Amino acid sequence: MIGWEFRLPVGQAFEILVNWLNANLDVVFNLITVVLNTLVVALENGLGLIPVPLMVALMALLAWRLAGRGLAIFTVIGFTVIAGMDLWTETLQTLSLVIISTLVALGIGIPLGIWASRSNLLNNLLRPILDFMQTLPAFVYLIPAILFFTVGRVPGVIATVIFAMPPAIRLTNLGIRQVPQDVIEAAHAFGSTSNQLLTKVQLPMALPTIMAGINQTIMLALSMVVIASMVGAPGLGKEVLYGVTQLDIATGFEGGLAVVLVAMFLDRVTESLGKGGHSKGNANQH
Repeated sequence: MIGWEFRLPVGQAFEILVNWLNANLDVVFNLITVVLNTLVVALENGLGLIPVPLMVALMALLAWRLAGRGLAIFTVIGFTVIAGMDLWTETLQTLSLVIISTLVALGIGIPLGIWASRSNLLNNLLRPILDFMQTLPAFVYLIPAILFFTVGRVPGVIATVIFAMPPAIRLTNLGIRQVPQDVIEAAHAFGSTSNQLLTKVQLPMALPTIMAGINQTIMLALSMVVIASMVGAPGLGKEVLYGVTQLDIATGFEGGLAVVLVAMFLDRVTESLGKGGHSKGNANQH
């Protein structure tokens, strides 16, 4: 631009930070790599030991108990189609990555959301960080993730955790803050301690909102499977990526269809948990 030579070296500063972290925290990153890789592989192997018909039956039973007959029938048909497309192993790999990523995201996100609901200072500090995490293109996460954790499942898990965690923090914070003030005052009037107020009043009343956050976290984690495949994570994303790069329409469509079927199953199940699965499931039977 004419007459404008001012430039902030933001990218270079970030690169220096990443290189410093990579050089000085190598032990920490190696430990995280070993732990996360062990968890994902162990879950993959564990799920792989269950025969396909039994696995489909168990998921259908879970769907029936939580959401009723309709979702149970959909589960049987959907996962039978996945097995029929010979994508069962890839589906278990994707499920394992999504489950571990979601557990890590929720394990960090929900306590942070509770803390933020009790501290306006932390809430104000977290807000721009969460905006940054949600709006930064997901591909950018992969660059430092590869430097820290090389390629494979772990950088995929790390990038997924960063991308999927914000809804868990935001909606936990929001749900607790939306608990009516008169209810909190009544709890105080009956002598509730801070922990009793949280565990017996605020969290139960905020549960539908928190479950909505868990649902969004799972959906965002599943949306990362294709991006995670770019750093070597196995699963359905790898099939989609192969279809795109090789212009193989059949492989790409089958991989994409399997992702959609898994996403619909997880979405309906977690949505039913937030609404009180037992009552809804039983009601649907009548």
